Amino acid sequence: MKRASLHDRIRQDIEAQIMSGAWEAGHRIPPEHQIMADYGCSRMTVSKAIATLVERGLVERRKRAGSFVAAPTVHRAALNIPDIAAEIEGQGYLHSLDIRACMAREAHEQELILLDMQSGDILAITCLHYADGKPFALEERLINLGMVPAARQMDFSCESPGRWLLRHVPWTDAEHRITAVMATDEQAAQLDLPAGSACLSIERWTWRTTERITYVRQIYPGNHALTARFIA
Repeated sequence: MKRASLHDRIRQDIEAQIMSGAWEAGHRIPPEHQIMADYGCSRMTVSKAIATLVERGLVERRKRAGSFVAAPTVHRAALNIPDIAAEIEGQGYLHSLDIRACMAREAHEQELILLDMQSGDILAITCLHYADGKPFALEERLINLGMVPAARQMDFSCESPGRWLLRHVPWTDAEHRITAVMATDEQAAQLDLPAGSACLSIERWTWRTTERITYVRQIYPGNHALTARFIA
């Protein structure tokens, strides 16, 4: 296996601190002279590592102040599709989450297409959101572990995947697609619906610069009163 270059090691170490949440938005990155001393390298090596993080939207440079963890970009798509848990709680309901499956593995062909990847590992998650104990939305999510390596170690039973990503993973663009669908037998069983019930499907892709971070599909029962308020 090819050994990572020193500037890649520095970049990966800083990125790990950001993705884990240890360094939150606004946190000041150690100054270049300190990183040079820690890694025994030149200023050019450190500058190259920081420049890559700036290009990825993880770090911002402030003149005469240093480098800081960048805040996640606010985007219209995020406003149209808010955090499910926060929206349920905001309507006065109790939110709970059941992780049905969570596996880190090599991406399959269709998943590579959805995440626009040539190859690599993903985290595949299936979870069910509840509002006051009743099924509210079935979520099927793929996370590109090459872009978000910290997701591999996360316990999403404590914090939903969507909420964690919004809080900790900077992104630069998003696209979503909303369609009416008929629930498959498996989807209907998980949502406690008759097979073939009318549902609302929301798909969303998020990017950092040109690389996709995650793809998610959320299926909502069409007859749920809270669903209508949530989408509105």
